[in-house]
Amino acid sequence: MKKIVETTKAPSAIGPYSQAVIYNNIVYCSGQIALLPESMTIIKGGIEEQTKQVMENLEAVLTASGSGFQNVLKCSIFLASMDDFPIMNEIYGGHFGDNPPARETVAVKTLPKNVLVEISCIAHL
Repeated sequence: MKKIVETTKAPSAIGPYSQAVIYNNIVYCSGQIALLPESMTIIKGGIEEQTKQVMENLEAVLTASGSGFQNVLKCSIFLASMDDFPIMNEIYGGHFGDNPPARETVAVKTLPKNVLVEISCIAHL
């Protein structure tokens, strides 16, 4: 049976999707962008500030799911510009120890609300 995850510690969905769905002890987290949960506005700053906020948002959803970064199996990263890859990669990498998850990183033409980065993940409980 699938279970919908919702927390006020991460931005609410801005479309017809859930923050995360749990099925068979696997957590499927929707992509997070640099929205501040309290105001639903984009954090001020560049790729560094946005990546930090995205990771905070993902952590809040994972925690609400009963999981955490240590259980992440795979991430999908979308960047508005590959020029931002080194900064994003350093911040992202700081959330995973010696056993990071699988991932892909792709550059896209546009992201929701014209943010610089969006990250989704799949984790286990």
